[in-house]
Amino acid sequence: MSNTRSSGMHIRVNPEIKAGVEPILAAIGLSFSDVFNLTLRQIYLKRKLPFELSSVQLTENGYTPEFEAEIIAESERAYAAVADGTAKVYKNAAELRAALDAEDDE
Repeated sequence: MSNTRSSGMHIRVNPEIKAGVEPILAAIGLSFSDVFNLTLRQIYLKRKLPFELSSVQLTENGYTPEFEAEIIAESERAYAAVADGTAKVYKNAAELRAALDAEDDE
């Protein structure tokens, strides 16, 4: 594989993903072209994709079904604690902060 010439390529990218990735790449000093070339080089060298593809289906909220089930279960526990009076309830942030500080002192 020669580095003496390069070939142009145009790709379409989801604009939301592109916008989210740009600052990450900038922080580590890479361009989209760098990442694309690194990925292609790995495919060429390893003869496979340099990452796993998964058939995990996400829920409409963007979570795995298991994680979403955990969120729902925790929410149900919290609602039940409020309903049966066992939940700690605070009138404002200052009261919550004082309670947290008291727990730290214990």
